[in-house]
Amino acid sequence: MKVSVIGLGYVGCVSAACLAEAGHDVIGVDVSELKVNMIGGGHSPIIEPGISELMLKAKESKRLSATTDTAAAVIASDLSLICVGTPSQPNGSLDLAYIRRACQQIGEALASMDSYHVVVIRSTMLPGSIQGTVIPALESASGKRAGKDFGVSINPEFLREGSSIYDFNHPPFTLIGADDDRVAKQVSQLYAQLDAPVITIGIKEAEMVKYTSNCFHALKVSFANEIGNLCKKLGADSHKVMDVFCQDTKLNISPAYFKPGFAFGGSCLPKDLRAINYKAKELDVEVPVLSSILPSNRQQVERTVDMVLSTGRKNVGILGLSFKSGTDDLRESPMVTLVETLLGKGLKLTIYDRDVQMARLVGANKEYIEREIPHISSLLKRELDEVIDSSELVIIGKKEDEFRQLGAKLNNGRLFIDLVGMLKGVEHGGGYEGICW
Repeated sequence: MKVSVIGLGYVGCVSAACLAEAGHDVIGVDVSELKVNMIGGGHSPIIEPGISELMLKAKESKRLSATTDTAAAVIASDLSLICVGTPSQPNGSLDLAYIRRACQQIGEALASMDSYHVVVIRSTMLPGSIQGTVIPALESASGKRAGKDFGVSINPEFLREGSSIYDFNHPPFTLIGADDDRVAKQVSQLYAQLDAPVITIGIKEAEMVKYTSNCFHALKVSFANEIGNLCKKLGADSHKVMDVFCQDTKLNISPAYFKPGFAFGGSCLPKDLRAINYKAKELDVEVPVLSSILPSNRQQVERTVDMVLSTGRKNVGILGLSFKSGTDDLRESPMVTLVETLLGKGLKLTIYDRDVQMARLVGANKEYIEREIPHISSLLKRELDEVIDSSELVIIGKKEDEFRQLGAKLNNGRLFIDLVGMLKGVEHGGGYEGICW
């Protein structure tokens, strides 16, 4: 393909050199004549292992050139990659001035082009930036319409300084954010040589994946450091602790617990978090990450309460009372907290939980139910339909196979608030809402 790369900073240089190595004809664009001249001479303007060799090879193969003329580069290419910076402003917001300028220059070039051109953003931007900044700037400068006269996509990079060439050629996946199959197909051709899956999702979701990844990386560093600080005070070897921790790829380093939904509960997580935070205070060790987890968890319960109250519905059905599917354990169940809060707000509740219903009659939790939550126990109903029929609003709090039938009851005037993704993807007419989807 013929590709123009707008912005020859770190991401732009690596992308341009690697794409040229893959066989594409690349034109780099930058306002800096120094960078343009260096690349034209086969030299790299950045320091990165292996980049100098790629730049020289690209010059010799005549697959990489550079210019300060954005319009000329765009007109001579099929696809443009925007790799300009998106620095922070003093208040923490993103400065998209370089993005706007690049889009304006590309748009001016598009105005004189008859061919279909695809504009791809490599720069890191918050969800909504393409819709709110990129497309308006391109359309205003070109007088054309996105999706009709030209294509727009986001193609986030996941390059680490010091190993960016390896990361480019050995990615876990190639992510393309596009709302148009034609655009997605054209962008995917850039990476046809890579042995990695190509994942195509919506533009906003792709914008958010990059932030999700970077925030999690930062969280991992801070989490490991807080564990390390505690270990040092306790006389434990933090590296041995984390080495063993990382060997659990079923729960610790895995997709487990990574589905957005309701609050956690049960007999382990809340208790152990309180204990480790108390110990940290005794040791005078600050653990801001660990100490923020329980307050964050409480907010998810409060968020659900606000969602329920905002509907104005008074008769509420609760499906699921124990803290997770397949158990009757009610200890520190967030559903119990939710029920008690809604009762305190004056709502009329009915509850269905097959496991808890059985435990009320016989089981280890019988005494707990009778002693701790008799007022809630009295609201339990034997039949699921009894709860549904008496409710204006139904809250799904557990994943149970018998709840899948509820999809047929959507569009009957009742509202459903799904805390576990039970009915996500089921066709509905506005009577369904997920807690965080």
